[in-house]
Amino acid sequence: MSEQPFSHLDAAGTARMVDTGRKPIQRRTAIAGGFIVLAPSTVTALRAHALPKGDVLTVARIAAIQAAKRTDSLIPLCHSLPLDAVDLDFSVQENGVAIQATAITTAKTGVEMEALTAVSIAALTIYDMCKAVDKNMVIQDIRLLSKTKE
Repeated sequence: MSEQPFSHLDAAGTARMVDTGRKPIQRRTAIAGGFIVLAPSTVTALRAHALPKGDVLTVARIAAIQAAKRTDSLIPLCHSLPLDAVDLDFSVQENGVAIQATAITTAKTGVEMEALTAVSIAALTIYDMCKAVDKNMVIQDIRLLSKTKE
């Protein structure tokens, strides 16, 4: 079995940013998902817009979009990307909130990290906004659901 070289390491093993200069510009989309488990009473308060810190999902949406736009500042060796769109979908369920982020760019490299960052920060924002009333929240299943290029 031959070893696949790491794309973010040079021949000497030093970290480097991958050169995407010769790759074609393409429209790229990534969708990521995650879930935050909440107590039933927290879900009830969330649905009623009755949590002490305000409109949780609106704040989480804004935080997620901001985070996606700053992914290159958060993840070492991540390329700066011109984002065409970042969209968040929240599904409030009996036991928590399902989060889905779609990130779109027209660039030379994929937009997976931006979608994953958006989901992560949305979940962390929900956690922060609910922590006064729910001490047992769990963030789970953050993952890439799909990626495409045209």
